[in-house]
Amino acid sequence: MNIILFDAPAQRQNLLPLTFTRPVGQMRVGILTIAEKWAQYMGASVSCLTQPYLQQKYPLVFGTHNLYINGAVCPDEGLVAAIRALKEGEALYHNSTLIALNGDNLELQDIDSLTGHSASGRQEYGSCILINDVWDIFLQNGDQIRSDFKLLTNGRQSQPIGDKHTIVYNEENIFIEEGAQIRAAVLNAENGPIYIGKNAQVQEGSLIRGPFALCEESHVNMGAKMRGDVTVGPYSKVGGEVAASVIFGYSNKGHEGYLGNSVLGEWCNLGADTNTSNLKNNYAEVKIWNYAKGGFKNTGQQFCGLIMGDHSKCGINTMFNTGTVVGVSANIFGAGFPRNFIPSFSWGGAAGFETFQMRKVVEVAEKVMARRKLQFDEVEKSILAHIFEETKQYRVWDKKTEEAKPETTVSNS
Repeated sequence: MNIILFDAPAQRQNLLPLTFTRPVGQMRVGILTIAEKWAQYMGASVSCLTQPYLQQKYPLVFGTHNLYINGAVCPDEGLVAAIRALKEGEALYHNSTLIALNGDNLELQDIDSLTGHSASGRQEYGSCILINDVWDIFLQNGDQIRSDFKLLTNGRQSQPIGDKHTIVYNEENIFIEEGAQIRAAVLNAENGPIYIGKNAQVQEGSLIRGPFALCEESHVNMGAKMRGDVTVGPYSKVGGEVAASVIFGYSNKGHEGYLGNSVLGEWCNLGADTNTSNLKNNYAEVKIWNYAKGGFKNTGQQFCGLIMGDHSKCGINTMFNTGTVVGVSANIFGAGFPRNFIPSFSWGGAAGFETFQMRKVVEVAEKVMARRKLQFDEVEKSILAHIFEETKQYRVWDKKTEEAKPETTVSNS
């Protein structure tokens, strides 16, 4: 069986700016990306049917028997069994959302062909875990850490913690991969599992409460406080206080400051003492910018912090209002609260923005990726160039708009 995760148009639009730079199925929720989950559950190769400008980085691979699965859906045993039971040409739906299609030898080259394909049999599936909006990532993260933990550790033996100064609660719910180092930390897995990835480091004085995942080669810096439902993706560094948040990978929040109910893409950096508000002073439900709507959408949530696209950065002491959405390759600095929707390729802060030009964007990306011994190649450059053009419509620097005061939302929880 060859699995192809497709970007359903509705989910992809709702999940921008995170899906500007990746297929929906390459988002990280829990320990693994959605694509990695399906590969583990199905024991099969996985590729993505995504936007044409992303396809060179994420090539589509056809096999003899092709199974098309919605990239926004997280697998579980019941759903996997239902999908395996599909006959050729049959499709599985949850309400009006296409979940899976047994395409067998069909080689569908684009999203329209897939969604417009007439299945010979339509079956309904009662419930599934669908990442439909950006806030679903942190809302589902704790449960997905639990699910991935079972998937990854079943039948395996954890490495010993090997440090007498580390305090552990519920050790059977902690798994340490090869090469990980833990020094003088507190690991409390009473409320959920703690997963420490290969060659990761938990430094002295760190306080970690599960569910928590620290992926390969990542660091929890000295004195950090991880309050649960937190994933730190591979090759990242975290410090300060973090709660109910997901860092996709290759990003740094290395210093003091609070990050709560938030999602950071890859190659992001938060300057020292950056703080995100995740709760409005009036305790009202949070509205955030939604690209599909072209305006602000009610999350239905009381807690929602920062959503930041890939390659975006902020300077020291940056203050983000509740429900701030930052696009791709934005550079934010200066005093005061910047607006709560910051378009891609923005340069500035509360005093106003201008366009972060591609030449400078490329210079920064090359330096940042070189630090991880990776190359910012022509494929990466072409992706950012496409996004630069696609997001021009949002970079209308109207002075009156810039002077409009956002709601004061500085409380944390």
